[in-house]
Amino acid sequence: MGVSRTLYDPKLVSDLVTKVKGKSSLAALAPQVPVAFVGNKEYTFTMDSDIDVVAENGAKSHGGITMEPVTIIPIKVEYGARVSDEFMYASEEEKVDVLTAFNDGFAKKVASGLDKMAFHGINPRTGSASAVIGTNHFDAKVTNTVTYAAANVDDNIEAAIAMVEGADGEVTGIAMSTGARTAMAAIKDSAGNKVYPEFMFGGQPANLGTSQLSINKTVSTGAVDEAIVGDFANMFKWGYGKEVSLEVIEYGDPDNTGVDLKGHNQVYLRGEAYIGWAIFDGNSFARVTD
Repeated sequence: MGVSRTLYDPKLVSDLVTKVKGKSSLAALAPQVPVAFVGNKEYTFTMDSDIDVVAENGAKSHGGITMEPVTIIPIKVEYGARVSDEFMYASEEEKVDVLTAFNDGFAKKVASGLDKMAFHGINPRTGSASAVIGTNHFDAKVTNTVTYAAANVDDNIEAAIAMVEGADGEVTGIAMSTGARTAMAAIKDSAGNKVYPEFMFGGQPANLGTSQLSINKTVSTGAVDEAIVGDFANMFKWGYGKEVSLEVIEYGDPDNTGVDLKGHNQVYLRGEAYIGWAIFDGNSFARVTD
């Protein structure tokens, strides 16, 4: 009654996913996987020993394996906005323009929100720690840290990489804050030449060494992180747990502002998504922190 619920058409959903990849460091560095609405249970599998040399007729010893379950549980995120009810009487073409614009904004919010939630465990809207997320974020699960020094940020990142590799991990990606990018651009050699000119003037290099690089202010949002390095390709996964949907609400007070929609000639647009992620091994990552 008074609420019509439709799913974005395939073109808009594709548009959303593409823009998330362009705006989220985690989406750029880590694979997106299908996530069941009730969650995915996945296992991390390790062999505890190296292979064993066995003499002819010699006894074989136990190597051992460790299997630990990790569950990806999707959580609901939403964004809503009031628009004039003239929207309801607009032509279909004009309605599509409004919904496309709303989709574009929602895509950007979902993208940055994924990083803020998974990097720092915060509710993007309030900037405060989220009880729903709990400890399922990098700041809680990644205990390998290097103290940040702007003048030596390259050395800091190198030390973080060494930490991961020292724990038998590998580094496939680096997420860097915009502040650390500025520090990289400022480093000079003994002759006064810029060591990393590709970082100057807001540069966005796609790689640092052999690792994929993503520079984003979300790395430091609400936290003390300046860079996070690690095995994003294998030890972090994320995905949508349900079809992205859009509600056009004509009646009531859906955003709890005390202002009735019909009484003020408004309708309410609300986008919802279910997103899940998992960090499979905290030791496969290291953080450069202030």
